[in-house]
Amino acid sequence: MSHSPMSDPSKLLIVAFEGWNDAGDSATTAAQTLLDQRVHVVLSQIDPEEYFDFQLTRPLVEHASDGTRFLTWPDVALYGPEPGDEETPYVLVGQEPSRLWRSFAATMVDLALTHGVETIVFLGAMLADVPHSRPVRVTATSDDQDIRDHFDIEKSSYEGPVGVLTVLSLAAAEAGIPSLHLWAHVPHYVHTSPSPKATLALLEKLEEMTGIDTDREALEVEALRWEEGIDALAAEDDDMTAYIDQLEQARDTADAPEASGDAIAEQFEKYLQSRPDRPGSTES
Repeated sequence: MSHSPMSDPSKLLIVAFEGWNDAGDSATTAAQTLLDQRVHVVLSQIDPEEYFDFQLTRPLVEHASDGTRFLTWPDVALYGPEPGDEETPYVLVGQEPSRLWRSFAATMVDLALTHGVETIVFLGAMLADVPHSRPVRVTATSDDQDIRDHFDIEKSSYEGPVGVLTVLSLAAAEAGIPSLHLWAHVPHYVHTSPSPKATLALLEKLEEMTGIDTDREALEVEALRWEEGIDALAAEDDDMTAYIDQLEQARDTADAPEASGDAIAEQFEKYLQSRPDRPGSTES
């Protein structure tokens, strides 16, 4: 198809949730970057009493400038562009709800339909056996045939436990709203700290596939410092250094040109042609 299914940013909804779907805070930081760099208006906020178990997602107590204490409750908010703004997408961001997911998904899909959303882009991040020193891999998948054909991507083959992103995605599909999933792969051995390098990779992939651009200069500096910090820690731990070396070798092997299907087929053909017993060979 020649026309991109995501050519109009004002018809896109970008979704990210803290928690299970958000290794290294990568996805929510990417969504927050979009909010920080564009003018958005708050269109809707959920009632935390309805969708959160406060023993699982606890409110935070903070101090105001005058010293008084106040509570910040877990929340999910839908942000939208100002009227007439055709360059700014909708953004849904917050903590992953702990209750009533089907009701939550139905409510969010109704909001998307009300505001004319035509496609949803879900941002996620997963812990994986990947080295911090290589480019962050971002996997793009979709259940929608038109999106897969346009971007030459695959349908997810995953089966197993899911987060609210998948619940929302399937509910949206039933309502006629297709979606794209972008998942960054975050090194599992640095899971306790935010990963600006993964956030950067998600924003780069988002721009590549939707045209939504962001100023990433500060993130690039943070990502470099993050990588240098892990290098310094690894240098003090021989076991960690050896493990990272192992991950780097596995990644480099997987990324090598000779690992591609066409290259493997070509090498196999050369092997067959070199055999003395190949068909038509005159060698004995």
